[in-house]
This record gives sequence, C-alpha cells and structure tokens, in this order.
Amino acid sequence: MQSNFLPTLDKIEITAAHIEGNYDLVYELLVEPLHEELYKRQDFNFIDELSEGQQLILAYDYLRTQVLQGGFIQFIQNEYVGLLPSVIEQLMMISATDMASLLDDVLKVYVLNRDMLNRPTTVEEFAKLYEEFKEFEILDERFIQHNLTTERMMLDYAVTHLGEFVA
Repeated sequence: MQSNFLPTLDKIEITAAHIEGNYDLVYELLVEPLHEELYKRQDFNFIDELSEGQQLILAYDYLRTQVLQGGFIQFIQNEYVGLLPSVIEQLMMISATDMASLLDDVLKVYVLNRDMLNRPTTVEEFAKLYEEFKEFEILDERFIQHNLTTERMMLDYAVTHLGEFVA
C-alpha cells in the first residue's frame, strides 16, 4: 500500500544513523513526523493513509509505550487492542515472528476475557485487573524480551525501504 503522507526527511542522516547503530535516532526520525501529523489531524483514521511500514512503526510505538508503562492490561484498557491484528500481520511481513506470536497470544487472552477487560474501571478496579490476569505478567515479560530485536527489525526494514517512509 502506498502512503498518502511522506514527510520530507534527510535520507542520508537516517542511513548514517542506521549504519552507526544509532537505532534510537532512526526510530525517532521516522516516528516523530507520524505522531505530529496525527496530532494535527486529531483523527486516528490517519493511520489508514499510511504505508504498511509506517502503520507498523506508528502502531508499534503506541504498543511499546503502553506496554512498557503499564503492560498489556494498560494497552487494552486504553483501547488500543484494535491495533493488534494489523500489527501482527505487519510484523510477519518483516519476519518478526517472535513478537507476532507473542501479540497473537495477547489477542487470544483478550478475546477469551473481552467482557472483563473492556469494561470501564475505577483506579482500584484497574489495579485489580493485574491480580486477576496473571497471564499478562508473562506476556509483558516476553514483550520486554523481544522488544529491542523487533524494533531493530522494523528499522532495518524501514532503512531498506526508505521510499515507503520519507519523501
């Protein structure tokens, strides 16, 4: 899928940072313009206008931020779970099968417990979800274990396919 939004970025800077192993810089250079445009538009449907690689890096950034702050329970409670099916598919596209498998497991636990996980909660009820769904602890740990490798695979893909990400 072709992107309807290609930010003008310095391809040489991105490539040089990648060669130097500065993955944090490459990540920020690619994801920041997507967040800025999303913020300007105030419409999450913007993601549908992006290439699959852009969709992956933007959705993964939401996933990473939520899971590293409060685990998959926070990710689900903040209503981002709808991102998972496409993220799983896009991770398979870049051969990030370990993370794709993990997210598929998260989706399975979610589907089996959808009613409990989707209901609005107080702060106390939210905290109790962590006690009720211990299986997410293991999934959170697996996410942390595979996160860095997955990010690098995404960035390797992005640098190899820069025309999908920048003008």
